[in-house]
Amino acid sequence: MIIRILKPTLSALLQIVVLVAAISWVLDSGAQAMGYRWQWERVPDYIAFYEDGEWWPAELIEGLFVTIRISLLALVATLLIGLATALLRNSNSIVGRTIASSYVELIRNTPLLVQIYLLYFVFGPVLGLERFSTAVLALALFQGAYTAEIFRAGLNSIAKGQFEAAQSLGLSRTFTFWDIVLPQVIQRTLPPLTNEVISLIKNSSIVSVMAIFDLTTEARNIVSETAMPFEIWFSVALIYLALTLSLSAIAAWLEHKLGANWRTQ
Repeated sequence: MIIRILKPTLSALLQIVVLVAAISWVLDSGAQAMGYRWQWERVPDYIAFYEDGEWWPAELIEGLFVTIRISLLALVATLLIGLATALLRNSNSIVGRTIASSYVELIRNTPLLVQIYLLYFVFGPVLGLERFSTAVLALALFQGAYTAEIFRAGLNSIAKGQFEAAQSLGLSRTFTFWDIVLPQVIQRTLPPLTNEVISLIKNSSIVSVMAIFDLTTEARNIVSETAMPFEIWFSVALIYLALTLSLSAIAAWLEHKLGANWRTQ
């Protein structure tokens, strides 16, 4: 019994070790061919440092905190924008449907970088937005368009009979939506919503063009000072990977907790 449980775990660990060894060999061979000298021992100094009897976050961790803050605020705004847009697209209002559809098509068919530049240099000064607020708004508007389509698909997957049953019981539209429809929509859209959250975190690196000191900007500054591009960017990639994998694990746990078995129905 124990062997049966440990065998797949050991097999997975062995595969990971072999993969890491192969990647390390390729990187080391490439570095030797370029005459590049690895300086991994210097990387921890840019993650945390010990001073006055305490550990303090260094540049990369400080940049990570900024990235997380931007991502969390943008995520809240993304969900609100996405849900509101989905409701407008499914509404009986021609004006509402037109505005929502135009917003989705405009955002989805233009690059995020162009949208950031327009918000930062054109609309930002008019609206009085500073860099941080502009970054959050740009990410929220961009991801909100994709999230809206996910919510709309979830809303359309709810059987009309449930609305009719709620109406026949005398339930209000507000109660029907919040207590009957929305929980099912969240349950059914959790996997694609997780993908959008991960995409949002990765896209947050683009806001570095506005000189926001996020993880990417801090990494770029360190590289310019130390001439350690490979060590720093590999470290940044691992930090992003750890962050997104953690979110995937949390989403999988939530999906299991919510009993999301709709795929098999």
